[in-house]
Amino acid sequence: MPLPIEVGEAIATYLQQGRPACASRRVFIRQKAPLIGFANSIAICTLVARALVRAGVEAPYKGAHLFRHTLATTMLQQGASLAEIGELLRHQSLQTTTIYAKGDLAALRTLAAPWPGGVQ
Repeated sequence: MPLPIEVGEAIATYLQQGRPACASRRVFIRQKAPLIGFANSIAICTLVARALVRAGVEAPYKGAHLFRHTLATTMLQQGASLAEIGELLRHQSLQTTTIYAKGDLAALRTLAAPWPGGVQ
């Protein structure tokens, strides 16, 4: 994902000034000993879920995937194509990206064929 300049600068500052010294080559490490990188993506998802709850975010699912989903649906609402969204999210198949199309019901209604025999 493209990284805004401010985020890149914040990460560089963290690595230079805020991150405790340790042998791990991972960017983010555990806050408590042992100071090692996170074991897997589940740990990141747990941290994100807790942060979303603390921030009062109301969503049916709370996890790191919420950020990808929000980005994709916002891009779709602003006119990006599914191919563009899939490329940004690095989906192997356009079929994977089509899940985001269902979130834009207004756009989908324009594609629907009229009901045979008139309005029902």
